[in-house]
Amino acid sequence: MRETLYDLIDVNKRKTVLFIIVTSIFLGVLGYIIIQVTHWGTVGYIFFAVFIILYNIILYYNSDKIALSSTGSVPADPDEFKMLYNVVEEVSIAAGIPKPKVYITPTPALNAFATGRNPQHASIAVTTGLLETLNRQELQGVVAHEIAHIRNYDILLMTVVAAIGGLIILLRDFFLRSLFWGGRRKSSRRGGGQAGLILLIVGLVLAIIAPIFVALIRAAISRQREYLADASGAYITRYPHGLAQALAKLRDNHQPLKSASQSNAHLFIASPFGKDRLDVAGLFATHPPLNQRIERLNNLVM
Repeated sequence: MRETLYDLIDVNKRKTVLFIIVTSIFLGVLGYIIIQVTHWGTVGYIFFAVFIILYNIILYYNSDKIALSSTGSVPADPDEFKMLYNVVEEVSIAAGIPKPKVYITPTPALNAFATGRNPQHASIAVTTGLLETLNRQELQGVVAHEIAHIRNYDILLMTVVAAIGGLIILLRDFFLRSLFWGGRRKSSRRGGGQAGLILLIVGLVLAIIAPIFVALIRAAISRQREYLADASGAYITRYPHGLAQALAKLRDNHQPLKSASQSNAHLFIASPFGKDRLDVAGLFATHPPLNQRIERLNNLVM
């Protein structure tokens, strides 16, 4: 049975809501255990509330700068990259969003990504290797995929994913350090009793599984968002085969992106490490297999 664009949107909306609920509960439990083990009381709750708010505000307004800087992307020269600017402008008009800022990532690897907090503050970066390899229709497909991420507010969602994931890891590290600051001794006092010991054990378990949980959630959300952006991009250009042909070229290219890391891998249109070249994706893969994406595009009903 073929999937329509609206089917994909509905499924992804439900999974996004589920992600926010599950991660919020996980983050709340981890924070509660840290405060109980360290005996910070009300002061601890206030401290963590302020910290989480400031952390998210800073990341929200600077996520694009961080992503562009970490990948070595620079503003594209309008005279040197006329075709790229032309394609970005026409696809933006077709999608009904403001034209994003255009960047170039100097590398022979084939890839692209979008970043920013909303369509009014968004950027698209394309590697020089991609520009040298794709024809105009294929480039339109890739740009439409990234424009779809912007229009669907995927870039905001992935910022939330990064923020929550980063907070969970920070809280995990803080909890482990608190054991050496006296948390273990205070929890084992007669006043703490068995409840304190249980909190300590649960906290240790959460601290161990936190990075695994973050990696799994980020991978699951990212994979679904890639499917949706493929479908949305095809809807914008009305030519899914352009993106399918571009993905086929990415599948056959094994040049890794040296500036990529685990923190920004989910931003790219294809895994910058070459791990999505296979037919089967692993649990921690940030992208679905390219063969599956190509097949979906070829079977998509517009």
